Amino acid sequence: MKKILVPCDFSDSAIQAFKFALQIAKQSKGEIILLHVVEPPFLRGTMLVPPLYFEENFLNDMTVSAEKNFEELKSKWANEGIKIHTLVEHGPTTKTINRIAEENKADLIVMGTQGATGFKEFLVGSNTEKVVRFSSLPVLAIRKSLELSRIKNIVFPTTLDPKQNKLLSHIRELQNFFSAKLHLLLVNTPHNMKRTSDEKVMMEEYAKEFDLQNYTINTRNDFYESDSIINFTNEIQADMIAMGTHSRKGLAHLFSGSMTEDVVNRMDCPIWTYSIKD
Repeated sequence: MKKILVPCDFSDSAIQAFKFALQIAKQSKGEIILLHVVEPPFLRGTMLVPPLYFEENFLNDMTVSAEKNFEELKSKWANEGIKIHTLVEHGPTTKTINRIAEENKADLIVMGTQGATGFKEFLVGSNTEKVVRFSSLPVLAIRKSLELSRIKNIVFPTTLDPKQNKLLSHIRELQNFFSAKLHLLLVNTPHNMKRTSDEKVMMEEYAKEFDLQNYTINTRNDFYESDSIINFTNEIQADMIAMGTHSRKGLAHLFSGSMTEDVVNRMDCPIWTYSIKD
């Protein structure tokens, strides 16, 4: 987590993401790229305001405003010694975020969300959901910043898919960074039920296959995966949830989109996602 991209619209949720990213950068001795994306307006031309003239002035004004806000943000929250780059880019938000991440070889995107409403939009086509879907990088969604030292228990819901080498590599990195315990969670539903006698053996083999350390094995039976994940996370008072996603279906590689929406809408803790490509 040496190079962290933080898309920023200067909302409270974006500031929370920036504050959390600062802590990550401090611990990793990394750097932050603060990015503000301005989408050009699409207006029909009129005799009074030609669209090119309007757009040029609009973009210039928005750029000046963003640069001023960047300075205030850094002055209020940034720590000495942390390298922070600021960028103002014009274009489609999602594509621009992913392009800047690739061009700058970022290895983590930290984005803010407003909670229930923000995460509802997150999962029905908003910019954050699209970033999660198409980004080749891990994405960490933050509702409220918290101290890194508080993250000691990470819930990792899994389907025990053996073809998850990249995902598990990132999971181990995430766990090591926070020096946290990993809690593997297998949820049985009426449509996806495994025999109780097989569950523990399967999970132990999975953990051994991917060389997991400092972990617990947990299974739950429920009608809905989301309820089980939420209840388990609250039960052990976990500090983060780490989930694999699918590039074609957004947050649906391990779970249905509506289920994941339910989880993140009802949880305050950070949600880490990684998109598994086909």
